[in-house]
Amino acid sequence: MVANVAVSALNLLALQAGTWDLRSMWGSMSLIAKGVVFILFILSAWSLGVMIDRALMYSAARKQSRVFVQQVAGALREGKLDEAISIAERNKKSHIAKVVATGLSEFQSASSQVSEAEVVEAAKRGLDRSIAIVHADMKRGLSGLATIGSTAPFVGLFGTVIGIINAFKGIEAEKATGLSAVAGGISEALVTTALGLLVAVPAVWAFNYFTNKVEAFDVEMDNSSMELINYFITRRSGKK
Repeated sequence: MVANVAVSALNLLALQAGTWDLRSMWGSMSLIAKGVVFILFILSAWSLGVMIDRALMYSAARKQSRVFVQQVAGALREGKLDEAISIAERNKKSHIAKVVATGLSEFQSASSQVSEAEVVEAAKRGLDRSIAIVHADMKRGLSGLATIGSTAPFVGLFGTVIGIINAFKGIEAEKATGLSAVAGGISEALVTTALGLLVAVPAVWAFNYFTNKVEAFDVEMDNSSMELINYFITRRSGKK
């Protein structure tokens, strides 16, 4: 249905002018419709920037985490906590490295305490804080994608309403109901609607995709945290 309406609008423009292109369409649009297109362009550019930034961040986190896990496992087996922390600091983009580094630092600083439960609890609190911080950093910008995905169609719909109003004004001005009287307004309405959807759909897809990525990172950080706590318990028990 929408496709048929869009084709009809293009046919109307073709009848109105011998040739139809983006320049002539832009010239025939009202100032309000141009403002809507400009706003949609800004939203599209912003969402694209967030997509690129998150994609690069998640890719780097995944790659460095693979390297970190392999390197830190040997250091922990040998009980070299300082070396494990140094390895984590060399892989600052890894979400797992950030969590493990905090846990190891908390464990070292609390090791002077007598009670094993106090040492493990202090390390656990540090791990929980680190997971929350890394989670918030991973989700940065995703709420903006969700907002753009939900509001961009309504911005385009506003342009649609303006285009329909201009179509009726054309009818009133020309005192006629022919194709030439409504072609500009209808095409303007359909173009802003299409642009709104064009901005919203990729934003929604990207939001869902990146949200799944963050959830996977959360699981990995939780697993690493539990494994580190078990390591601390085993290490403290072995010293007794």
